[in-house]
Amino acid sequence: MTETTWQPTATPEALLRRSEIVWQLRQFFHNRGFAEVHTPIISHDTVVDLNIDPVRIAGRSLACQGAGTEDLFLQTSPEFAMKRLLAAGMKSIYSIGPVFRAGERGKNHNPEFTMVEWYHVGDDMAAGVAFVDELVRAVLASPPAEVITYQHAFKTFAAVDPLVATVHELSELATSRDLGVTVEWSDDRDTWLDLLFSDLVQPQLGFERPTIVTHYPASQSALAKIAASDPRTAERFELFVRGVELGNGYHELLDPAELMIRNKLTESKRRELGRQSLPVNSRLIDAMQSGIPACSGCALGLDRLVMVATNAKAIDEVLTFPIERA
Repeated sequence: MTETTWQPTATPEALLRRSEIVWQLRQFFHNRGFAEVHTPIISHDTVVDLNIDPVRIAGRSLACQGAGTEDLFLQTSPEFAMKRLLAAGMKSIYSIGPVFRAGERGKNHNPEFTMVEWYHVGDDMAAGVAFVDELVRAVLASPPAEVITYQHAFKTFAAVDPLVATVHELSELATSRDLGVTVEWSDDRDTWLDLLFSDLVQPQLGFERPTIVTHYPASQSALAKIAASDPRTAERFELFVRGVELGNGYHELLDPAELMIRNKLTESKRRELGRQSLPVNSRLIDAMQSGIPACSGCALGLDRLVMVATNAKAIDEVLTFPIERA
């Protein structure tokens, strides 16, 4: 049998469309005064997230002074480094580059993928939402986005209020909808909310036009400011098109003490779940102590954006060589 794994999984037409979209994005940012920045892929620091595992490499394997002997991390996002640039005086910046996440492979996932991330000093959540709406309209020629709250989305598509429902109520709803779990599956409220959102809410979003969901629970918004209008929520927003999550943004947290508290809480939950430990201290903490200006930021998956633009059914259709062929 002829070996074909040397071939790309994307067609030349899909790769040309991907190239066009990258240039559209660069032109979009350039026309609005943004500077493109390039940040390290390998870092001593990593985002501390309950559900995201970074790829680790041994510092000694780099065989160079400065790497040390402890684990280093392939970045899950350029967020930490980009915020350090804001603390150093940059104002409007964006990045387009590879990021890595362990254990993620599926229709919409590859361990290595491309992220578009940007920050704009002076923007609050409303400005951040308007900016991502403008960007997706420019690339996809879509109508203006529908903007709804997380609470409203849950009430509409799952018939439950996510801000007041108990773990028991959430678990009963999940089992009544045959989501493949029992009521004993978890005692963590956010775990149930994530399941219900991904299975009942997200598949309904962004079909007639893009949907931007705002005001996620504060417990699900590690690097976002708490909303003054409702402290149960944070100023986090996500973009959905045809049931696919494309982007995740924040009105950014500026308080280093609060970030340390959140990191320690997340790390504690990771240990309870048997996940590998992550460093709660970072150079971002130092940068925040120096001072980061008020800003909004957003991370958008380029591969998923291309999927939507080309009507692809799987991420492999817009990648050159996914992990099995890399």
